[in-house]
Amino acid sequence: MSTSQPLVDQFQRRITYLRLSVTDRCDLRCAYCMPERMTFLPKKDVLTLDEMHDLALGFIARGITKLRLTGGEPLVRRDMIDLVRALGRRIGAADGQGGLEELTLTTNGTRLAEFADDLRAAGVRRINVSLDTLDREAFARLTRRDSLPQVLEGLAAAKASGLKVKLNTVALKGINEHEIADIVAWAHGQGFEATLIEVMPLGEVEEDRFDHYLPLVAVQEDLARRWTLAPSGHRTGGPARYWDVAETGGRLGLITPLTNNFCEGCNRIRVTATGQLYACLGGNEQVDLRAALRSDDPQGALSAALDTAMRIKPERHHFAIDGRGEAPALARHMSMTGG
Repeated sequence: MSTSQPLVDQFQRRITYLRLSVTDRCDLRCAYCMPERMTFLPKKDVLTLDEMHDLALGFIARGITKLRLTGGEPLVRRDMIDLVRALGRRIGAADGQGGLEELTLTTNGTRLAEFADDLRAAGVRRINVSLDTLDREAFARLTRRDSLPQVLEGLAAAKASGLKVKLNTVALKGINEHEIADIVAWAHGQGFEATLIEVMPLGEVEEDRFDHYLPLVAVQEDLARRWTLAPSGHRTGGPARYWDVAETGGRLGLITPLTNNFCEGCNRIRVTATGQLYACLGGNEQVDLRAALRSDDPQGALSAALDTAMRIKPERHHFAIDGRGEAPALARHMSMTGG
């Protein structure tokens, strides 16, 4: 297959969206995401920023038009902003090597105050910020870090810099379900979008996810009793389905990997910080891109590896949280795969 031929999987889905993890490390320890004493990868196993840049260019040449940098927490990686600047130069490129339509970032917000202006200057226009509570004590319990003031400062900096912000909130029974409406209203009041996400069964954690699994159909029903929700045709290329909230004037997204499978239109692939391509967040199908990059023929080996990824990408994931004490759907943590 030509190195410039678009990426199309066996189900004839055009793959245009890459989520690239730059690190598995994070400065928070969210209880539903990882254990308190998380073991992170040795730095020698992680791709260099130059390798990540080369990898991204290979994807762009094959038709990737949207690139989201993730982690762990991407902004904890030293000199990561240099990668953002280099990739930002591919936005709108018309040099025959392919160009990006959008470069985005998912962050926990703890370092946004430092980097918001740099991200905007590098070409990032929109970011996702993970925030599950506006209560400082609840935040400290959930993330095991007292960092809510830094996150709020970072959000203010992002807003001031002109970045569009979408808050991502994992709905958690018994933890934040009582304040979900308040979080959405606050986000809309700040001019931010808000997206709610069902907890995903990835990796072993200290608590049982069944105890905190909150189906978004129940959340949506509760919000519909408070507000007028109208279906929105807005799409970002991700899995969220959107609603316009008349009373707040804002937009609400719902990501439902457990109660409403959204895989039929999947256009995404994920690459870990070690260069492992996962064709599906909910599967173990993977291709080693690090080996391709470090081979004698990086360009040819990378193109062949991407062809393999298209052949093994499954039709859908099979996430489920059906009972207490069940093992997670996959052993790897979300911080390993990239959000």
